[in-house]
Amino acid sequence: QVQLVESGGGLVQPGGSLRLSCAASGSIFRLNAMGWYRQAPGKQRELVATITSQGSTNYADSVKGRFTISRDNAKNTVTLQMNSLKPEDTAVYYCNADVKVTVLRRNDYWGQGTQVTVSS
Repeated sequence: QVQLVESGGGLVQPGGSLRLSCAASGSIFRLNAMGWYRQAPGKQRELVATITSQGSTNYADSVKGRFTISRDNAKNTVTLQMNSLKPEDTAVYYCNADVKVTVLRRNDYWGQGTQVTVSS
C-alpha cells in the first residue's frame, strides 16, 4: 500500500503565495510521474501540474508562469509553489502519483486533499 500525505494549504489573500507539499510512503518500487490536481465546488477535478521522474513538467494554461512544480526523488516528495494567487485558484488540491509497486504492477494513488482558499 502507498500513502500520499499533503500539507501546506490554507487561506491567503489575492496576490499571495502558498507552498504545497506531498510525501509518498509505503510499498514503492519506483515512483513515476507525480502531480497536483484541484477541484473547485461544483466543478470537475482538473490538472494543475505534473512532473516526471526525470523532471519534465507540464502545467495547466491557467497557472503557467505563476505555479512551479518540483520533486525530490531521494525523499519521494513533490512540491507546488503557488505565487500570484487568484480567487479562482480556490479549490481542494490533490496530490497524485503513478507508482510502480512491483516490477510488473503499477497503480495510481491520490492524497486526501488540502484546501486552498484565496480571498480578501
